[in-house]
Amino acid sequence: YADVAPVRARADSVSAFVSIMRGCNNMCSYCIVPFTRGRERSRDAGSIAREVAALAAMGVREVTLLGQNVNSYAAEEDQAPLDPTHAGSSPTPAAAAQPHYRLRDGFVSKVPPTRGALRFAGLLARLAEAHPEVRFRFTSPHPKDFPDELLRVIAAHPNACESLHIPAQSGSSAVLEAMRRGYDRQAYVELVSRVRELLPSAALSSDFISGFCGETEDDHQDTLSLLREVRFERAFMFAFSLREKTHAHRALVDDVPETVKQRRLREVIDTFTPLSRARNDAEIGRTHLVLVEGLSKKSDADWAGRTDTGKRVVLPRRAVSSAIGRAGEVELSMGDYVAVRVTHSLSANTLRGEPLARTSIGQFEESRRSGHAAL
Repeated sequence: YADVAPVRARADSVSAFVSIMRGCNNMCSYCIVPFTRGRERSRDAGSIAREVAALAAMGVREVTLLGQNVNSYAAEEDQAPLDPTHAGSSPTPAAAAQPHYRLRDGFVSKVPPTRGALRFAGLLARLAEAHPEVRFRFTSPHPKDFPDELLRVIAAHPNACESLHIPAQSGSSAVLEAMRRGYDRQAYVELVSRVRELLPSAALSSDFISGFCGETEDDHQDTLSLLREVRFERAFMFAFSLREKTHAHRALVDDVPETVKQRRLREVIDTFTPLSRARNDAEIGRTHLVLVEGLSKKSDADWAGRTDTGKRVVLPRRAVSSAIGRAGEVELSMGDYVAVRVTHSLSANTLRGEPLARTSIGQFEESRRSGHAAL
């Protein structure tokens, strides 16, 4: 897969998507991906590093690493030479040398984990260290592949974004077993607790399926209670739709009426939305590093961008300080990093803020740690 080119949204985009692996070994009962994409195959890290370096040289400021199960990435060390731009950086962390990969307690895999000395945590660390002024995100992950090593890599690198998608699918252990997800509710909640212990500022998102085969009202209530317990920032919520050739199609019965599926989905959405809005409201007064992605869709008088935690922010187009704590003003441009103080919560998805100063990932992190008065 060394010849899989990254996908850019448009020629002048400041963000890009780089595929690092294909296929999926999870065999969830509702999913067709293992049958259409096959088993997991990871690209060698050298080709990934070269593509990211080329994108950075073109002005890309944010790269999203892609894969059907992106955080199960595994490559052999002899396939993973360091990119030349990585010379002189700190040693690859222990996560890069785990040929015998161990899942987090409470999680199981339907097939043995893919062997490889370089795991996803090691790859992410290499890229983040090679390009300290490029943000890195990743999707779509599986909860079983969030070892502490990965969480510590994110904590140690300010350009590894603290916006984590951890798809639960259901809050019911019985439904999770029927889905063949490889964990129960307790294991999922313990993972979330560990994430918030090591990454207290992280924003979590999830997926939920309403009306899966055999789901009872009690199961549905378990999902609603999980939403209230975890308080996700974002969620993708769907009613179950049976797919041919899946395990569910062969072995389970799609026995929840469509009207019930839609009613439960509405209750999931109605439970999630005010909780998400409350978390956005709590952002008022906080200062975030925002990557300016372009003009706001609603007004050319505003810029729009995203925080490290993936929250959309709208800010006025006006001159700002040329750097944190420095006199002199500059006009912002697409691709700039800017320190923004949140002033309004516009919706469950969007914030409005006041731009304070143009900055960089490194300067913003240093100022934050030193308690700079401007932040």
